[in-house]
Amino acid sequence: MITIAIANQKGGVGKTTTAINIATAMAATGWKVLLIDLDPQGNASTGLGIGSDDRVRSSYDLMIDNVALSDCTQPTNIPGLEIVPATVDLSGAEIELVSVDDRTGRLRHILGQQAMRFDICVIDCPPSLGLLTLNALTAADTLLVPLQCEFFALEGLSHLLQTVERVQQRFNPDLGIVGVALTMFDRRNRLTDQVADDVRSCLGELVFETVIPRNVRLSEAPSHGLPALVYDHNCSGSKAYMALARELIARLPERRKAA
Repeated sequence: MITIAIANQKGGVGKTTTAINIATAMAATGWKVLLIDLDPQGNASTGLGIGSDDRVRSSYDLMIDNVALSDCTQPTNIPGLEIVPATVDLSGAEIELVSVDDRTGRLRHILGQQAMRFDICVIDCPPSLGLLTLNALTAADTLLVPLQCEFFALEGLSHLLQTVERVQQRFNPDLGIVGVALTMFDRRNRLTDQVADDVRSCLGELVFETVIPRNVRLSEAPSHGLPALVYDHNCSGSKAYMALARELIARLPERRKAA
């Protein structure tokens, strides 16, 4: 199983939208996909139509109460896509994990033991670099970074890259970065082009060719409990995410693509 963490400690960069639509696109190709909602806000769960009353078991139970992964997963309306939903209880997990043995490797152990029936696992991380995100990075094979095309996002990226380096040194030497996805791209804004050019000049081929535009339909889709790819597959945002998924799959190691 390939495990991809989608992380950026800055909020509002399209992280959850990216997680939902990438997972949906991969499920559409025939992969068996698991999405783990590790954000206490539970937006990925809501965006896939899992109401708060339907989240009987959650990522909190998985991380803190040692509930089996199979008991925490539930199907979505997308064939081939299952989810471990999040509840507000997860907001207390950061504090509870402090006193737990192997507090940064808990999720890696769970996935290593129980997740073999999936081809790929996508982890939607919270907008912070706390223990939940560290667990995701320690468990992941690779990291996908959504980056909003604005100046302050560049500062956040440097902090994230420093954290990745520390995780590689201490917890997960095999962690890689599969790519940086530019989100909320607005061609009418000159600053957007400048930020995109700066990111590409610094990170080169690490930046995906596909950019995700600002798109009303992307914003509307979660309120209907649907990924944008299902809500309106013809909108510019959906087409961009389909292209991004193709790029992502092409970057995965050949031995894993065979899954």
